[in-house]
Amino acid sequence: MVQKGVFITFEGPEGAGKTTVIANLYNRLKGEGRNVMLTREPGGIRIAEKIRDVILDNNHQEMDAKTEALLYAAARRQHLAEKVMPALRDGYIVLCDRFVDSSLAYQGHGRGLGIDAVLSINEFAIGDTMPDATIFFDIAPEIGLARIAKNNEREQNRLDKESLDFHRKVYEGYLEIIRRYPNRIIKTDASLSEIEVTENVWKIICAQVM
Repeated sequence: MVQKGVFITFEGPEGAGKTTVIANLYNRLKGEGRNVMLTREPGGIRIAEKIRDVILDNNHQEMDAKTEALLYAAARRQHLAEKVMPALRDGYIVLCDRFVDSSLAYQGHGRGLGIDAVLSINEFAIGDTMPDATIFFDIAPEIGLARIAKNNEREQNRLDKESLDFHRKVYEGYLEIIRRYPNRIIKTDASLSEIEVTENVWKIICAQVM
């Protein structure tokens, strides 16, 4: 498949501020008349949003780690086939809040399933479709979780209630993934103000799409 568009994904620990910054970037690109699509994982389409509800439901604390990984991969496949790939074929800039690296960090390293094992599951789901660039919102887990605790409007999901040790493992997983894919993943300091982070990420995106 030849991708005419640009696929940019955004990763980071909980409370990194991705969602707010991505919305700012989307509006800015729209304002410049660019064909741009904003979406998220898990979710973005009807079927994947239903899977998201199952995964993140606070009442599903008994969910097995492998089940969790498979559900993420299933949601990812449907979202990719139904929404992302058609948009790329039509020449859109696709901004996606989380993608395959989240599974590698959260289930692969955080849950202890192994990055390679989770990558194998996801290679079946995504085929050869990988982001053109991934922006990692770098913030210490302690700071991110503190932000969540102060934000009454944010969705409080099952992963937010995991231990600090789990979130530290996720962060370690991200660092390992960055070491594996240094040419694709670009770090940005997410501990700065919303305006500063938005401007820094805007510069990164401009290098990809302008």
